[in-house]
Amino acid sequence: MPLVTTRALREPLDYLAPENALARGDVVQVPLAGRSVRGVVVETAAPSQHEGELARVERLADEPRIAPVVLELCLWIAAYYGSTPARALALALPPRVRAPSDTWVSATGLPGTTARRRALLDLLADGPLPLAELVERAGTTAATVRRLAKDGLVSLDARLRVPRVTAGRTPPPEALTEPQTAAVAQIEGLLEAGGGDLLLYGVTGSGKTEVYLRAAESALARGRTVLVLVPEIALSPQTARRFAARFGDQVAVLHSGLSDGERRAVRDAAIAGDVRVVVGARSAVFAPLPDVGLIVVDEEHESAYKQGDDPRYDARRVAAKRARLEGAVLVLGSATPRPESWQRLPRATLPARVGGDLPRVEVVDLRRDGLYPLSRPLRTGLMRLADEGGRAILLLNRRGEAPALHCRSCGEGFRCERCDVSLALHSGGRLRCHHCGFTQRAPRECPVCGSVELARLGAGTERVSEAVSELLPHVPVLRLDADAVERRGSLDATLERFAAEPAAVLVGTQMVAKGHDFRDLRLAAAIDADQGLAWPDFRAEERTFALLAQLAGRSGRRGDPGSVVFQAWDPDQRVVRLAAEHAVEAFLAGELERRERLGYPPFRHLVRVEVAAARPGAAMDALVALRTAAEPALPGDEILGPAPLFRVRGRERAQLIVKTLRPARAGSLLAELVARQGKALRRAEASAVVDVDPQ
Repeated sequence: MPLVTTRALREPLDYLAPENALARGDVVQVPLAGRSVRGVVVETAAPSQHEGELARVERLADEPRIAPVVLELCLWIAAYYGSTPARALALALPPRVRAPSDTWVSATGLPGTTARRRALLDLLADGPLPLAELVERAGTTAATVRRLAKDGLVSLDARLRVPRVTAGRTPPPEALTEPQTAAVAQIEGLLEAGGGDLLLYGVTGSGKTEVYLRAAESALARGRTVLVLVPEIALSPQTARRFAARFGDQVAVLHSGLSDGERRAVRDAAIAGDVRVVVGARSAVFAPLPDVGLIVVDEEHESAYKQGDDPRYDARRVAAKRARLEGAVLVLGSATPRPESWQRLPRATLPARVGGDLPRVEVVDLRRDGLYPLSRPLRTGLMRLADEGGRAILLLNRRGEAPALHCRSCGEGFRCERCDVSLALHSGGRLRCHHCGFTQRAPRECPVCGSVELARLGAGTERVSEAVSELLPHVPVLRLDADAVERRGSLDATLERFAAEPAAVLVGTQMVAKGHDFRDLRLAAAIDADQGLAWPDFRAEERTFALLAQLAGRSGRRGDPGSVVFQAWDPDQRVVRLAAEHAVEAFLAGELERRERLGYPPFRHLVRVEVAAARPGAAMDALVALRTAAEPALPGDEILGPAPLFRVRGRERAQLIVKTLRPARAGSLLAELVARQGKALRRAEASAVVDVDPQ
C-alpha cells in the first residue's frame, strides 16, 4: 500500500517483489507516478495475470516490520473511520531518523593499565552505559573516554536514546482495600480467561492507579506486556513515574512530544523486549509491544482520546479493538465515566476515597454575590490559604482577560474578520481570535460612535490571575492555559513550581482539572461552573459534569482538609447540583434516559461530514448533493442537515449528521461519496472530512 494521502487511492496496488521475499508488514520503497514513496506490504500472493507489466518494489526500507496485530488494527481503522489504508498505516510507522542521538560505551575486555582506567572500566562491568552517564559517574571527560576507545579498551556505539523515566517517590504499596482487592481479582480473572473489557469506576482518590499497578504486575508475571494510555501528554510523566517506581527500566513513555529519535528508540526497545510497559497519550495505542496482556485507558471520559485529523480515530475504541486482537484485558478507568462505557461494560467499583472523604462543595449564586470573578466565599478561602499555607486551583475554561469587548454606547462588538466569533481581549491590550490567530490592538474608542466607554464582557484566566494577585500579593499565582505553556517544558516547570511552593494558586483552563495529584491542595474552585452548558452539543452536560466532578476531586486528598467552590449564574442547574453532591450515578442515569429518548450515543452512533469552502454557498451545495446520494443507500438511518456552522479562517462551513446503528457502513459509504465528489470539491476550493463517532 503506497503511503500517500490522496483519498482517490483507497485500495492496495500490486507490485513485483524483489529477489528477497517480503512479508506482511514490511516497509518498502515503491515507484508511484514518477516518484519513489514509502509503502507497506499488506498482502503477499503468487504472481497473477495483469493487463500491463507490474512495477517492482525498489527495496526493503531500513525500518522495523509492522507487527501483524498492529497491521490488522490499522486496516480496521481505515474501514471503520471512513479513511484510507495509507493514512491509517502511517499511524503505526516510526518517524524517519537520519542520525542516532546518543553514544554508548562498552568494555572490550582488555585490562586497564592505570588505576583510573581500571576504575572507569569497572563501571562498565554490568554492561554498556551512555557516554554522558559514564562521564558523570567516573568524574572524567568525553575526550578521556575517546582516548580509551583509541587504545582498544572500550568501544563506542551510536544508538538512539530511549528517554529515561525518573521513578516517582511512591511509598511502598499498602494493603489493598476490599474494593481494590475485588477489582484486581476481576482483572486477573479476565487475564486467565484470555481477555475482556472492564470499567473501573472509582471516586477521585479511591486508588485506581494502585489497581492498575497490581494488574500490570499480574500481566508481566505471565510474560506479557502492558500499555497505559492517558488523555494528555502532560499526564504521561506523572503516570510513568508511578509505574517506573514499581517496574524500573521496563517502563518508557511514548507520545508526540518526544523527538523523532526518542520515539524511534522507544519503538525499537519495545520490539526488542527491553521495554515492557509503555505509557503515553493517544498515539501510544500503536506501540509495537509484543503480546500485550493489559491495556489501561485512564481518565477514559476525556474527549482528548479522539484524533482531530484524518483518520479521526478514537483511541478508546482502537484500544478495545487491539485488546480483542491480542487476547488482552482492557481496563477503562474514571471517576466520571462516559454514558457509553457505563451502559455497555461490566464494572468494578471503588466507592470511597482511601484515607478520607470527598470534600464539601459550596455553590455560589453569582447573581446575588456581586463580586465576580472572585465571590465572597472564594475570597475567604483564598485568604485562609495565605494565612495557613497550602494550594488552590481555580478553573475557568476561557483564556485571556475577557472573552469579548463591546461599546457601552452603541453596542458595537469586535469580531474576527475571518471567523464568525468575537475577538478575545488579552494582556497588553491585544484582541485575539482563538480560531485563526488573528490579532489587533484594542482601540481606545469605538470605531463606530467614537465613545471611549468600552467594556469587557466576562473574564478569562488572565483577569482571574490578576484578581488573585491583587487579593494575595505575597502568594505565587501561576497560570496554566494554552497561552502560558507555548514554550516546550513550560508546562512541567509550572506544575513543578506549584507543587514545591508552601502556598500557591494555580489558575487555568480545563487542563488544571485533569488527573493531577497535588499534596496539600486545600481549595478548588470553578469560576463559571455552568459556562459549558451553553455549548450547542448533546455532550455539553456530560462534559460540564465531568469537569466539575474532576475538579472537586483534586481537593482534600490524603486526609488533608479540603473545600470546593462552584460559582454559577444558574446554581439550580441539574448538572451543577449533582456535581456538587458528587452524584455520579444519578447523573448517568438521567443522561442515559435523555439520550435514549433522543436517539444519541450509546443508543445510536453518529457519523458527521463537514465541508469547508472559500466560495459562499459551496459547502451547503456539496452537502445537499451528498445527502441526495446517501439517502437511498442508508435505509433506516436518520440524516440531519445539512446545517451551516460558523465561519473559520475565511471559509464557510456546514455539516451533515447521520444517526445510525451501523457506523462502519455509514462511514465507509459517506467517505466513498466524498471521494467521488473530489473534482467538484476541488473546483469549489472546498474540503470535506468524514468523522465517525465525533466528539
